Amino acid sequence: MSQQQFTERFKKLTDRQQEVLLLVLAGQEDLAIAQTLQIVEGTVRKHIENICKVFRLTPRPGERSIRPELIELFKQYRPDLVKMGDIPERVKVTETATEKSRQEPCPAQKPSSADFVGRKTALADLNTLIDRAKIIVIQAAGGVGKTTLASEYLKSQRFDLVIDIQMAKEKESITPVESVVEEWLKRDFKEEPGREFGVMLGRLKRQLQTRKVGVLIDNLEPALDKQGRFIEPHRRYVELLRILGDSTVQSVTLITSRDRLCDDGVNVKHYPLPGLDKQAWQHFFSNRNVNIHTPTLKAMHNAYGGNAKAMEILCGAIGQDFDGDMAAYWRENSVELLVKPDLKNLVTNQFNRLQEIDCQAYQLLCRLGCYRYQDVPNVPTEGLLCLLWDVEEVRRRRIIESLRNRSLVESQKIEYWLHPMIREEAIARLRASEDWQTANHIAAEFWTESVKAVETLENALKAFEAYYHYIEIKNFISAANVIINHRANKWEDTEPLGRSFYRLGLLQEMIYSINLIISHIKPSYVLSLLHNILGDLYWLTGNIRQAIASHEKSEIVAHQSLENFIGSDRIKFELKKLTRHSLFNKALCYLELWQLKEAIELFEKVQILSKNAHPTASEIEKGYIDDALVDIWSYLAFLNSCLGSLEKSSNLAKNAYSHLFTAKLNSWSTGYAPLFLGLTYKNLGDTQKSFAMYNRALAYAEESHYTQVKAKAFTGLAELYREKRDFETALSHHSEAIEILEKIGAKCDLAEAYYQRALTDQKMGNTQKSQTNFQEAIQLFSEMEAPKQVEKVQRAMENGG
Repeated sequence: MSQQQFTERFKKLTDRQQEVLLLVLAGQEDLAIAQTLQIVEGTVRKHIENICKVFRLTPRPGERSIRPELIELFKQYRPDLVKMGDIPERVKVTETATEKSRQEPCPAQKPSSADFVGRKTALADLNTLIDRAKIIVIQAAGGVGKTTLASEYLKSQRFDLVIDIQMAKEKESITPVESVVEEWLKRDFKEEPGREFGVMLGRLKRQLQTRKVGVLIDNLEPALDKQGRFIEPHRRYVELLRILGDSTVQSVTLITSRDRLCDDGVNVKHYPLPGLDKQAWQHFFSNRNVNIHTPTLKAMHNAYGGNAKAMEILCGAIGQDFDGDMAAYWRENSVELLVKPDLKNLVTNQFNRLQEIDCQAYQLLCRLGCYRYQDVPNVPTEGLLCLLWDVEEVRRRRIIESLRNRSLVESQKIEYWLHPMIREEAIARLRASEDWQTANHIAAEFWTESVKAVETLENALKAFEAYYHYIEIKNFISAANVIINHRANKWEDTEPLGRSFYRLGLLQEMIYSINLIISHIKPSYVLSLLHNILGDLYWLTGNIRQAIASHEKSEIVAHQSLENFIGSDRIKFELKKLTRHSLFNKALCYLELWQLKEAIELFEKVQILSKNAHPTASEIEKGYIDDALVDIWSYLAFLNSCLGSLEKSSNLAKNAYSHLFTAKLNSWSTGYAPLFLGLTYKNLGDTQKSFAMYNRALAYAEESHYTQVKAKAFTGLAELYREKRDFETALSHHSEAIEILEKIGAKCDLAEAYYQRALTDQKMGNTQKSQTNFQEAIQLFSEMEAPKQVEKVQRAMENGG
């Protein structure tokens, strides 16, 4: 065999075959290799057999083992591997902690956490792997310490930022990847996420190219199928991993999973994490005043395979219930656990034992399984106290302390969470108990009552936790009420949570959540408002056709609900308003599509309905007033000015202008009414008033941080400066508008901004630049399925504006 033939055959080996081969060359026997790679011994022998077939090796006469032939072959062609002088990362990764401790004397460690022991080798292994890969999957059974190791590593490195994903324990509750990326951009990078997933990923990639970021994706296995590939509803996680694994980014991603990630769409390195060695267990117990009995420690360590979580729970039980007597504890608890030494048996045993000695603590532990520990990873003390509804108040905190002392609940300061394996057992037992419905209902009420105003991302996510509890017990109407629940904040007297989500940029998650329940809601005010919010979300994301369909459904449901209506005056008033708002929102959609006549027809219809909807004295007293007329007049004035009906436009503008400074407008109207009056006055030739309106909108946008209004005001001002032939100022405002709109992904307004920039370039004689910007506008309008807008741009290109 030539060197070239050897090299070609070596390249044919799979990753797993190379892992087995390198361990054979390192001198490990089949059983040791199986334990290291967490596969069965027969599989190891099968891999060795296939390796030998690749190299066409057969045993020597009189020998059953092929190992001597294999080692001789590599001594001849790759002696560096046999001598361990240049072993790739797989060998370094797959050595067990015990083997390494025998090879390298380990000095006294100074871990950054008292619970973090015995992982010096693992940290070094991760450093070695990260030199060769962007994404590392730390793989092991539950409780071995995957998350602890990943977190400790990320803390030990000098990252500019550390972000994470806490995957759900059940696949039905996995957060869509679009929502994850939105939240990262909004909360961690302080950047508007945009409205399309591709745009979001592009912005995330740019952030990761300029900053050193650590990423933790924890507990991945619920998102994987039995082949180790992402399940169909969450295939787009592959696109995120491609970005995280890109060679140009500065990020390091650690994934923890019980299962191997075998999706061919991503490139990762696996790190099989072994259990802690016996020395680590001894160090841990000694530091907690447990009386070490060496034979017992050895037996316990063997029984639980060095499982880190088992070590913590055992230590708590020994200290709490047996006064630190390890041998006494083991005499009472060894028989059942030795049958199958894995974490599941340990957790089951701890639950059963807790049920016997402290029934109320056991009930609380099971009830704590109802919390998700994802978007809101920790639960405050009040969230535990409310689950003790059947316990007298003076005893409740002692029960919480009982769980803390037995390491059955994780805690930091006054917040709590369950280890994933503990929660798995807790939720299984809770589902089988009579407490399932009650626990989720009370937990939902706790989250709802704990948030008084939604002004931040954290407020919104905490308030929305109630939705997930109602979904678990299939109480869809209560889940819907979470979305439409109104709260006051410093911008609005009443704002539904669904609208708070799109104000805060959480568009995809709310679209997903509404679509999950909307088919379960009967025709009612609730259903009409859900369709209304969904239509707004589709409009904001540029899905205009879907937005129109949602608003039409909202209108139909509102009319159906008003027929033979029996209910409160408030709900009746809101239903009437929803019928008008549905038409109003559809008109906005047609305006975006530049279907001007259809938009005018709808706005005029809404105008008639609004004028006829005179509130009663009782409604006025209670604040039930629809103040949409200023908006309607502003839009109608603009549309008529575009169609050449200048006198009608002027009268409508006068009506809107006269009420603009006195009417009580919501935040949306306060920004958009002056914008469209500015557009109107520009078309009417009243430049002074147009400037005044744009500057009013701009001042409000800067005061309230209303980014999209700010961008539209810049576009309007740029048009005015173009007419004055102040091209330098016009171009400056165009650039500011385009920069903002690209950042937030406002496709409709961005297309218009490029169109106006192209007109300015055209007027300056910059033909090439104008053509480029016209094409940008056409592309965006085409993506919106807005042919009238495309025609508008093409006409401007042909006739010189």
